[in-house]
Amino acid sequence: MTGKNVTRADLAQALAYALGLPRHEAVVLAEQVLTEICNTLERGENVKLSGFGNFVVRKKAQRVGRNPKTGAEVPIEPRRVVTFTPSHKLKDRVNGDPVSA
Repeated sequence: MTGKNVTRADLAQALAYALGLPRHEAVVLAEQVLTEICNTLERGENVKLSGFGNFVVRKKAQRVGRNPKTGAEVPIEPRRVVTFTPSHKLKDRVNGDPVSA
């Protein structure tokens, strides 16, 4: 996995290599995991991946925003957003701390 972004294909390739799976099975496995995470978040449930982090669905209330060009007030509808909070282990790995990694 090289480059600036990791794609689904990169994840599938890593799974195939690590688990010794045929490429097409690794693609299906990666897709199933991502689909389950998306379905869970869509239902409004949170996803906690130990050692990685938490995906949390938050409800945002309606509010008034402004058009930056005209300054006109624009209502922003209520919505749900997904936030990600990395675990301390992930933060330590990203920052190169070998003790927690």
